[in-house]
Amino acid sequence: MNPIAYPARFELQPEGGYFVQFLDLENAFTQGDDLSHAELMATEVLTLVLDDLLQEGKPIPLPTQGVIESTVHNIAPEPPVQSALMIHFARGNKSLAELARAMGTSWPAVARLENPRHWPNLRQLDKAARALGKKLVLSLE
Repeated sequence: MNPIAYPARFELQPEGGYFVQFLDLENAFTQGDDLSHAELMATEVLTLVLDDLLQEGKPIPLPTQGVIESTVHNIAPEPPVQSALMIHFARGNKSLAELARAMGTSWPAVARLENPRHWPNLRQLDKAARALGKKLVLSLE
């Protein structure tokens, strides 16, 4: 699975700065004084919104792919949320209990993999990936 990034529309405002609205998350919006600041704020609000959805166990939409517009930027959440989402989406319809059995660990240990406030180590992520029939791949951008 590629890094998870959500498309956001960056609208230049007449008074200056940018208004940012995520296409897939209606309650995720922010603004910034310039493009760089708007991108930073977008990452922050995306991370907070997705963290809340994960914590509350609410449905999380997959990001829309292939939106090509000059005003749309793909924004990725911070690493702890990125990691939790990757496990969440890779798990699909498999229950936490099923994943725990496949990993040979407890349900609470697996539940922590989808909690962005608990950073898993690489061994845990690799074990989860293998249990899901996936391969853990790391990259730096």
